[in-house]
Amino acid sequence: MATNKHPEYQYLDLLSDIMENGSEKKEFNSGISLKSVFGRQIRFDLSQGFPLLTTKKVFLKGIIYELLWFLQGNSNIQYLVKNGVHIWDEWAYKPYKKEMEAGSEDKLTQEEFVQKIEKDDDFAMKWGELGPVYGRQWRKWLTSDAREVDQIAWAIEKLKKTPTRKHVVISAWNPEFIYEMAVPGKAMALPPCHTIFQLDVREGRLSLHLYQRSADSFLGVPFNIASYSLLTLMLAQVAGFKPGEFVHTFGDVHIYGNHFKQVREQLKRKPKPFPTMKLNPKVKNIDKFKYNDFTLEGYDPHPPIKGEITVVGGF
Repeated sequence: MATNKHPEYQYLDLLSDIMENGSEKKEFNSGISLKSVFGRQIRFDLSQGFPLLTTKKVFLKGIIYELLWFLQGNSNIQYLVKNGVHIWDEWAYKPYKKEMEAGSEDKLTQEEFVQKIEKDDDFAMKWGELGPVYGRQWRKWLTSDAREVDQIAWAIEKLKKTPTRKHVVISAWNPEFIYEMAVPGKAMALPPCHTIFQLDVREGRLSLHLYQRSADSFLGVPFNIASYSLLTLMLAQVAGFKPGEFVHTFGDVHIYGNHFKQVREQLKRKPKPFPTMKLNPKVKNIDKFKYNDFTLEGYDPHPPIKGEITVVGGF
């Protein structure tokens, strides 16, 4: 259905929906209040611009480096830290802090902990690991017969050979490493929020449909939209297609109580035109992309709106 309404209003309308109609809950670990709705969907035509939200400035550097980290099959925050990206620091520090408070480890602030992760490879190997999170499941899914399955490589091969098939699905949700289903000490630091995605080709355009079980609407969702849109562009290029749509389906989509004020501020703002994302056309292998292969043009957002991250997950 044709419409002249800016596509960013899908996100803003979702925020309004949560604020007006959301059920009130408390986050399991922290006790922080939140408002939540269940079962929503938004979608973006990637031929009409790159959906990097404009009603607040979004940290694109973090999005690109995190996605490259996922695609490496990496699960250690040292790569991110060395590149100035700190969006996963809290989850690595959480188990260290527990041991520190028990007297088993040296007393370090989170900032000191992160500095040591960056400079001390042995320390990073021990404390920078988040367990088998997204990238490990995408690229190194461990099977019952001890093989490692590269879902991303498999998906690209299927797209090239049989693009009209309906089975190109990639999952990060591996019950072997989640909550009580995992062997003690083997659970992921954070069970995947964006759990599964499917790829579809029609009329020469590649689209990606993500199911996200749990979504922090204010802080996380702008990242998720941009990250999976960028992944769609990358997969389209290496598989030989034009970009289609990014479709984003949510399970529990919520706003934390300590973000209500920021959300009200954002809802007062009017979206600006989406920017354009250009990829280095020479890159034809998903493993060859580097940070400098991405160029964003025409991004003129409203100022950033800061909010405190809520460290959830685990037991």
